[in-house]
Amino acid sequence: MTNKSSCLVSAIVSVLLVQLLFSPSSSLQPLAFDDSSVYETFLQCLESYLSPNDQISNLVFTSTNSSYTSVLQAYKRNARFNSDLKPLIIVTPTSIPHVQYAVLCTRRIGYRLRIRSGGHDFEGLSYVSDSPFFLIDMSNLRSIEVNIETNSAWVQSGAILGEVYHAIWEKSKVHGFPAGVCPTVAVGGHFSGGGYGNMMRKFGLSVDHIVDAQIVDANGDLLDRKSMGEGLFWAIRGGGGASFGIVISYKIELVEVPETVTVFQVESNPDEGALYLGKADDVVSLLSKDFPELGLKRQDCTEMSWIESVLWYASLNYRSSPKVLLDRKVVRSPNDTNSAKRKSDFVVNPVSREGLGDILKRVAGQLQFSMAFSPHGGEMSEIPASSSPFPHRAGNLYKIEYVGNWNEAGEKAERAVMTQLRRMYSFMAPLVSKNPRRAYVNYRDLDIGKMSHGKGYRSYEEGKVYGMKYFHGNFDRLVKVKTEVDPANFFRDEQSIPTLPMKL
Repeated sequence: MTNKSSCLVSAIVSVLLVQLLFSPSSSLQPLAFDDSSVYETFLQCLESYLSPNDQISNLVFTSTNSSYTSVLQAYKRNARFNSDLKPLIIVTPTSIPHVQYAVLCTRRIGYRLRIRSGGHDFEGLSYVSDSPFFLIDMSNLRSIEVNIETNSAWVQSGAILGEVYHAIWEKSKVHGFPAGVCPTVAVGGHFSGGGYGNMMRKFGLSVDHIVDAQIVDANGDLLDRKSMGEGLFWAIRGGGGASFGIVISYKIELVEVPETVTVFQVESNPDEGALYLGKADDVVSLLSKDFPELGLKRQDCTEMSWIESVLWYASLNYRSSPKVLLDRKVVRSPNDTNSAKRKSDFVVNPVSREGLGDILKRVAGQLQFSMAFSPHGGEMSEIPASSSPFPHRAGNLYKIEYVGNWNEAGEKAERAVMTQLRRMYSFMAPLVSKNPRRAYVNYRDLDIGKMSHGKGYRSYEEGKVYGMKYFHGNFDRLVKVKTEVDPANFFRDEQSIPTLPMKL
């Protein structure tokens, strides 16, 4: 038997064993409770693990607690889900053991668990559910330890990107990290889905610079790269960490940046071309030679430091103190009523000038709908598609993000924006990738497929529908890792990685 066949058989046997263990006749079956007793039972379980110094009132919140609403809303970034089912219990761990205990107690009770780092999931899957659930809020686990001598940093999942950039800048003015432009996005979700940023053509994605990690698995065990194995380590670098466990922290490899960078913005109308946004040293002479159509002039450019460019891309005053990046409300207030929806595409064949003109005319004048284009190439084309679960490498010209934002409450306003997005998405079908039409997992989109609750989120065939779009040729490898590390499918949601189908 080959190693590959042996692993497959082992994974299937693991599924069978777990299903037997949790069958009605098993003494290990999760306990059955009515909602009135769940809280007390969870507290009793948690207290059996906690030390006398732990203040449980600062760790566990229910709807009867005066702080419950503020804790829930603090990182709820999308008003679309304000009326959805709320968690019965919110756990706000301040140490790694708290996470381990919460996993063990939640699994023992038999409830579902959602994990929230920064709350930017566009379908709210990190903090809403269609059945009773508990929520682990990771925002207190936000430590960042930068070591310039080793060009590395340990970053906990609850840290936001602004804090990461600031911590690096405090230690060095010539180091940075390739990640996103929104400073309030948290590390946990951003890294585990790939991590786009404005330096990706030079350095690739965030996941391409992760060298170690810590994760709490379904058994409550804390694992690092060595103990988790290369399979799981590969999976949580772009495959969506919440399918496999709770990622506590990542060890990242820093990159060198010049003391001076240049940012520029050139705008033109649909009859002249398109909208471009970028940065580079000596960009005027470079683009005058290689891209004269852009018409870039020296007055379009602004020289600044790398940390100032972080502020500039976040639409902040780049001359202000970088300490503004430490403000978790800098981009969006927790009480903001904005609603949001995203969709995504990848383009593999050049779109004609006429086609681009049609796209721009459809978008022009829209106040609640727009499109953002992220060019690939450079280092993105050099990294193999199998190096991480993120498969959109060589052959992809750029990614498209369909952006829908609205302030008005109610179904009518939501329906209007959703209709615009979906019509544009349909219009773009002939121009983008096919078989399957691909998507970016960090722009979560339930329109492209989801698990049916009635099937217990176990359907491989349902998972394959959206899984192939997000992960393409890496999907089946993710399924095998999932089956090995979480055969009972404890960590699951409407678009999680499924386990292998059971074959009798």
